[in-house]
Formats: sequence, C-alpha cells, structure tokens
Amino acid sequence: MPNISLFGMQIAPLRMPEAVATLHAWIDAEERRCRYVVTPNVDHAVMFEKHAGLRAAYRDASLVLADGFPVVLASRLLKKPLPERVAGSDLAPALFASTTSGRPLSVYLLGAGPGVAERAAHNIEQRWPNTKVVGTYSPPLGFERDEQECTSICERINAVRPDVLMLGLGAPKQELWIAKHRERLQVKAALCIGATIDFLAGEKARAPRWMQKCGVEWLHRLASEPKRLLNRYAHDAWVFPQLVWREWRFPSPTVR
Repeated sequence: MPNISLFGMQIAPLRMPEAVATLHAWIDAEERRCRYVVTPNVDHAVMFEKHAGLRAAYRDASLVLADGFPVVLASRLLKKPLPERVAGSDLAPALFASTTSGRPLSVYLLGAGPGVAERAAHNIEQRWPNTKVVGTYSPPLGFERDEQECTSICERINAVRPDVLMLGLGAPKQELWIAKHRERLQVKAALCIGATIDFLAGEKARAPRWMQKCGVEWLHRLASEPKRLLNRYAHDAWVFPQLVWREWRFPSPTVR
C-alpha cells in the first residue's frame, strides 16, 4: 500500500496493530540495523516547510505515522484519508503490551528530566512484565552540539544493545539526533515519542480518553503548560490551515 503524501511528508496509512506488527518484524529480524519512526503532528507539519534538517530526517525514517488528529482530519478533507491517528504516546505502550511471551523486549529510554526516565522504567516493568528497561539517560542541555557527549550516549546504548530505543527529546531535536547517529547504534528500532517518557513516569498527565478520541488532546496540553505552548499553538493554528489550502491546490506527489 503506497504512503499518503501530505505537506511533503510520506505518511504510512497504518492502524495501530499494523504499526506494532511492523515494529515486531524489525525487532525479530536477524540484522541489527537501526530503523526509526517519526510521528508528525501539526507542529511538525509547520516546521517541515522551513527546516531542511527535519525534512532530511523524515526522508530517512523507515516509518512515518500520523500523530496529530488535525493531520488525519486534513488527509480526509483532501481525499487522501489516513485510517486513524497513531500517536507516539500510544505506540510505545501498545508495543509493550503486545510483547507477552518469549524473549523479553529490551528498551532504552533516552530523554526527559533527571530521574524521570528511572520512574518511567519502574512503571513500565511493573505494568508490562515482559518488557525490560535496560538503560536510561537524561542528557544535559545542549548535548546535541557536543560530539563527545553524543559519542558517549551511543556507547551507553550500544553497551546494552536494546531492541528499542525510545527518544523523548522533543521535536525536532529527537528526529535530527537519530537521523545523524542511527548508523552508530546497535538497536533494532528507535521511536521518536516526545513526552511519552514523562507520561509513563507520571510526570505529566495525558488528556482524558474522550478528549483523545475527539481530537482535542491539544486543549488539555495547552491548559497544562500554557506559558510553553500558547505561542506555538497560536502560530501553528495560523499556519496549518494555509498548508491545508496549499495542499488542496498543489497536492504532494505520491511516492510508491
């Protein structure tokens, strides 16, 4: 099935079970090659146009899944419908829950504030006993510009050879970092999942399920962090409809 072309991005038209099955196929493969997943939302779509590095990171991603409900809604308005939203914050738990027998799934958590990933690791192992968190690290501010620090991070991860690397560094930092360093990493899959580590640690609360289903989870996040998100959301709300209009007039070409 061809990807759906939206806003210059090639988005896989997968539902959650299909996305999880794809990850398991990567993990079960004998080859230890780092394939990574990106999950675009409205903010990504807005950044994408002017950020060459983000476009390159998306181009090299092995799987692009629509995180934002407005992205899914836009796809339907543009007659190129995506089947559903596959949020990074749902993808990681779905992967853990699907690993119920055989060899435990090994996971490394990179990101979040000091101590947060450790709490997330404890909660993950308590809730999903067949998932083993083999390492955590909260990198210092500006680490992505320090080549020595990046080398040290790669060595930390490779020392435990996890099946899955979860990057909770925020966008576009996590996408740029994994695109640059993937060939140095001994992992099967890497997930760019934003605030998911914070959610799993209980550091931040996700919106109620009804808000997620109605596509207004962003309202909950805005109410939770107004100072950090208000300007960004206002800018995105102005620019994104323009992207939809332009996509309607000049559709992105499909890449099979």
